[in-house]
Amino acid sequence: MKRVKTALLVPGMIIAKDVHNANNILVMGKNTILTDESITKLTFHSIYSVYIKEEVAEVPKKPTYERTYIPSKIKESPEFKAFKENYEKEVENLEVTFQDIISMQSQKIGISELCQKATSMLDDTRGGIHVFDILHNMRDYDDSTFNHSMNVALICNVFADWMHMSAMEKEIATVCGLLHDIGKLRIPEKIVKKTSRLTDEEYDLIKTHPMEGYNILFESRFIASVQNAALMHHERSDGSGYPLGLKGNQIDKFAKMVAIADVYDAMTAARVYRGALCPFKVIEMFEQEGLSMFDPEYILVFLENIVQTYIKNWVRLSNGREGEIVMLNKHKLSRPVILCGTEFINLAEHPEISIEEILI
Repeated sequence: MKRVKTALLVPGMIIAKDVHNANNILVMGKNTILTDESITKLTFHSIYSVYIKEEVAEVPKKPTYERTYIPSKIKESPEFKAFKENYEKEVENLEVTFQDIISMQSQKIGISELCQKATSMLDDTRGGIHVFDILHNMRDYDDSTFNHSMNVALICNVFADWMHMSAMEKEIATVCGLLHDIGKLRIPEKIVKKTSRLTDEEYDLIKTHPMEGYNILFESRFIASVQNAALMHHERSDGSGYPLGLKGNQIDKFAKMVAIADVYDAMTAARVYRGALCPFKVIEMFEQEGLSMFDPEYILVFLENIVQTYIKNWVRLSNGREGEIVMLNKHKLSRPVILCGTEFINLAEHPEISIEEILI
């Protein structure tokens, strides 16, 4: 039996001990054979690592299909190339910024300046909706703490518009996303990046990063909401989160936004055994299990707008067919209407079919 980070799990591994969330609610039982879906569920519940058995089970392989449609290549567009170049530069600079904050050199850096550092690459894009298309195509790039922090900042920046926040609130939301994981810099890098089994002591140390982040931002005299976003981004509205087990209105509103953006980015990230997860699988899990864990005011706005970003995208279905998303189902956002050739397939009426991959 060994403790393995959720990010390093692969289908076929077998759970060796019951998995509970921070509120001691069972998330997954002992002897569960992991699949792509169950690994995604662990990420959704912010389970950082689990105990697995030494043996590995066989899992059915998903069929592969020859792509008949050649999508337009976003990665070859001037817009994407400009975004990528600026993104990589700002992510590289982000480590320096974090270290300045930790060393108390950041008091000259204001909220507006930090927001601009996080969003400068948006200047050449067509707007918030298109950002999600671009981020989806960035998924084969490094997924370090700094990449993740930048992604969460960009998502929060767009999310704030969806929530009709003021310009100042939008800047605060963006910086909350940017700095939410800064506490990980006080965890030894060899533990954060460790690819071998974790000890219980190492696991407990990693889970201190929200409090460490709060302490860093308190010492650096950031406003309370930025401090709270670091402290509370793993809290959940039903009390199932950590480190304090807060509920509902005990959680800062910006922390509620960061929590959603953090989980969305973590769940759509590539894994050691596959590329980026289809966003519609993530949206489905939010619909099935997220309405109690996240504030409905925020999660419903997020989901309703996130699906809009994928209208007119070409997708591959679980039955191998390909088509275009042409219409949404408001009461079942993860299951839109797909036009395959001349046939309209309403996924809300076909539970046996799902979206497997976004092709453009």
